[in-house]
Amino acid sequence: MPRLPSSSANRPYHHGDLRAALLKSAERTLREKGVGALSLRELARDIGVSHAAPGRHFKDKQALMDALALDGYERLNQALAAAVEPPGQSVEERMTALARAYLGFAVDNPELLELMFARKHDPDSSAQLAGAVDESLGSLTRMVADAQERGEIVAGDPERITMVAAASLHGLAALIASCALDAEDAIGGLDEHVRLLLHGLKPR
Repeated sequence: MPRLPSSSANRPYHHGDLRAALLKSAERTLREKGVGALSLRELARDIGVSHAAPGRHFKDKQALMDALALDGYERLNQALAAAVEPPGQSVEERMTALARAYLGFAVDNPELLELMFARKHDPDSSAQLAGAVDESLGSLTRMVADAQERGEIVAGDPERITMVAAASLHGLAALIASCALDAEDAIGGLDEHVRLLLHGLKPR
């Protein structure tokens, strides 16, 4: 293994953890420069290894982007699962917690979230990534089905209801990402947003 250049001396890379170091560097590049700047050769230079070293883990840029997207979905899924885990909450409380978890991730990782959505629609994306995408909706679908069993929301296809809720939440995330909506205002108004989502706009 070549000697690390002095500029890499303080970077958190240790032999045997090359994949994690590459992903960390790739996410930093994505955040600072965009997806177009991702390059296995540049990442190798950034962490101080030979230009061929990343090939041990990623055969090409597409594989790297899939790995970044998969890591993002796994982190998002952990946050969503934790949000709806506490028992005894009403569907409104659970939906609000889930919305906060999703928007929190979106606000902290806008570039990564964009990549996650782009890669999930690519026909060449991996089966593992497809499974992680399904799981990201799974927390919400299970919550909807449970609320239906308890009579808290209307009957119907839980996956269709999930799509309506997911579209609403992702719409907020997209508005924040495009600077059309202030992140603090959006998160601060989530209680009302969820209330409108659950109860609709018709006067009662």
